[in-house]
Amino acid sequence: MQNLWAPWRAAYVLGEAEAVGGCFFCIGPARAPDRAAEDLVLCATPEVSVMLNAYPYVNGHLLVAPREHVARLGDLAPGAHDALFRMVTLAAGVLEKAMAPDGLNIGVNQGRVAGAGVVDHVHVHLVPRWNGDTSFMPVIAETTVVPQHLQATYAHLRPHFAALGGAGGGGAGSLHGS
Repeated sequence: MQNLWAPWRAAYVLGEAEAVGGCFFCIGPARAPDRAAEDLVLCATPEVSVMLNAYPYVNGHLLVAPREHVARLGDLAPGAHDALFRMVTLAAGVLEKAMAPDGLNIGVNQGRVAGAGVVDHVHVHLVPRWNGDTSFMPVIAETTVVPQHLQATYAHLRPHFAALGGAGGGGAGSLHGS
């Protein structure tokens, strides 16, 4: 028998993830740049942040969120809305370049019944997909198999986001803007 090891999911499975306190979309990007890897923040500008999903469906599952704490897309100011979707486009390009998926699922789950795990801070999921990546595990065991540790994925993707520089993705000096 082979073990599937995903220790970063323990807090989620045990229900401790929500008990940490505060919105991780607000806390992580606002902390010091030296905490970015710990918080899985790949890029943060004054308007938007990109982070790895701590409970991914597959390697490279990203979350893109406005820095403004609002529950619905319609609650965003026009500039924040535009910045969010410009970053979604840039992040999709990073995933395509860095991970070479065969496709991407990009979507917003707005409201609890729509599947939103964080109902009070709107965000966009970018999920890389590869031909043949659907296996029997989600069907029979409600389990996904993620073959790479989150920190390894972070280390692989972080230079690509740093390279965005002045293209709206923040450079090394502006990744943790206010």
